[in-house]
Amino acid sequence: MTRKQKKVLIRIIIATLLLIAVAAICTLPVIQGLTGIAAYLPLVLYLIPYLTIGYDILYAAVRGVAKGQMLDENFLMALATIGALLIGEYAEATFVMLFYQVGELFQSIAVGRSRRSIATLMDIRPEIAHVLRDGVVVDIDPAAVAVGELLVIHPGERIPLDGTVTSGSSSLDTAALTGESVPRHVGVGDHIISGCINESGMLQMRAECSFENSTVARVLELVENTAARKSRSEAFITRFARIYTPAVVIAALLLAIVPPLFDGQWIAWIEQALSFLVVSCPCALVISVPLSFFGGIGGAARHGVLFKGSGYLEALAQCDTIVFDKTGTLTRGTFAVSALLPADGVTEEQLSELCAHAEQFSDHPIARSVLAHYAQAPDPARVTDVREISGEGILTNIDGAAVAVGNTRLMARIGVTLPLPDESAIPPGATVIYAAREGCYLGALAISDEIKPEASDAITALKRCGVRRLVMLTGDRKQAAEAVGASLGLDEVISDCLPADKVDHLEAVIEQVHARDGRAKVAFVGDGINDAPVLSRADIGIAMGAMGSDAAIEAADMVLMDDALQKIPVAMSICRRTRRIVLQNIVFALAVKALVLILSLLHISNLWLAVFADVGVAVIAICNAMRTLRG
Repeated sequence: MTRKQKKVLIRIIIATLLLIAVAAICTLPVIQGLTGIAAYLPLVLYLIPYLTIGYDILYAAVRGVAKGQMLDENFLMALATIGALLIGEYAEATFVMLFYQVGELFQSIAVGRSRRSIATLMDIRPEIAHVLRDGVVVDIDPAAVAVGELLVIHPGERIPLDGTVTSGSSSLDTAALTGESVPRHVGVGDHIISGCINESGMLQMRAECSFENSTVARVLELVENTAARKSRSEAFITRFARIYTPAVVIAALLLAIVPPLFDGQWIAWIEQALSFLVVSCPCALVISVPLSFFGGIGGAARHGVLFKGSGYLEALAQCDTIVFDKTGTLTRGTFAVSALLPADGVTEEQLSELCAHAEQFSDHPIARSVLAHYAQAPDPARVTDVREISGEGILTNIDGAAVAVGNTRLMARIGVTLPLPDESAIPPGATVIYAAREGCYLGALAISDEIKPEASDAITALKRCGVRRLVMLTGDRKQAAEAVGASLGLDEVISDCLPADKVDHLEAVIEQVHARDGRAKVAFVGDGINDAPVLSRADIGIAMGAMGSDAAIEAADMVLMDDALQKIPVAMSICRRTRRIVLQNIVFALAVKALVLILSLLHISNLWLAVFADVGVAVIAICNAMRTLRG
């Protein structure tokens, strides 16, 4: 709970205690027997709890009037409660204001964890650029680097600008920009982009653009700017008040002015108009509607789904298109051996053992997948003279024999002729590494990013929930992306996307969906820093909380705390149930209000009926709203 929320809670408690005390004092015979100006003492006493709990509402109403925006819920609350005070219903005025503040607190708690600035959480911005000037390396801010200058990038550092490698070779971790888990090998003449991490060798590059035009700067700008373009659902009460409040105020004025023109009973009709305003106070709605959403948020949280506001609950309930990232979202984001292809005379066990012994000293993701597949502890004593060639593989000696494990470039380096690959034996989109001993080909291993076991069931459940279109948007290669899409039964696959491309493609999807149905919403599901701009742009962004980046989690509107995709259809069910309960409360409250307002116009209702229409309906609506807490 924030400091502001704690202050409101303290005010509610203090006002409640003051109200109880004042109500007790005002029942004393000595107070009830006061006459003349002293008879206004109860009003003075009730103003203490009334102003304690309602001063900010009154101030907001006055400020709205000053700005010409008077017809909002603050104005109606102020007018209704002041009306109750004028006709002598001091306790009612204070109760109504107290209940309203309780509803506001519920709503504040539901949405109160406002996001910190996404840009400060984005750790892809390089802090320093090592620039080569007059033969000396100078450390400066990347924004101060001129186009054409030479830069030096040490292992472990981020690429500060976009440019071309002029010296050296290395592997780059591009996951922050493309979502691709496999490091990319670069050498002289290759184009590299800012934000990637240099994993191994020293690189020298020539800057081809200024920092403000670099890839990392564009990503940061997208994250900061697309959040402002997000389509957010307006709070129901605000939308409702635009029609309801002016209608009620006009009706009350007409009630106070028109009938007395015919019968001359001005005081009686003014009191009736004020009573009309008390009846019209939308207390049931301003409490039960946010409480329903708050309950839905709480129910979803028990299932490991966190919403950042009630508007996103509404958005997910109306979602009919979901766009997924691939790596880390539909797939594990970790690699595993998907096929063993030994040469003639070599067993799968021999091939796996040889590769595991060669890879045991490497931290490369592919090496870790090979070791995991072998499932035994390799013997370090059998291995000597290990040499890892960045972007190619491993050269070493095992049991005194020269062994090479790596890609086609490594095999070409040592003069090993590879057989024509059996495409049917290699899973689509897999990375293939080859093994050779003493210059003789021994076989190959296919390494694939595994699809999450629950992904298929989650996709099926989403289709049962009525999601009309399922799309995958990824920075991975077309072959790998389409293989995953076909396996999961997705409707569309869009591949080879950088962050800026992802936003463009998502906006195209949103445009298509909104053109078909203006109320339909589009969700995006992702986990990486590179997904932050897209998460911000979607109608509702859904982030993986367990393994997702801080930037993705902060940019999202909804977080899956355990990364379980099947929680999305569960959350959709909760959202739709919550929305039904909200609609029930709205219809019930408005129906009762309308009935009592009509009775008030006909002089049939009294203030007790008005109290029921206000507080009683609020209690019933709140009890109904509490059902959402069950999730």
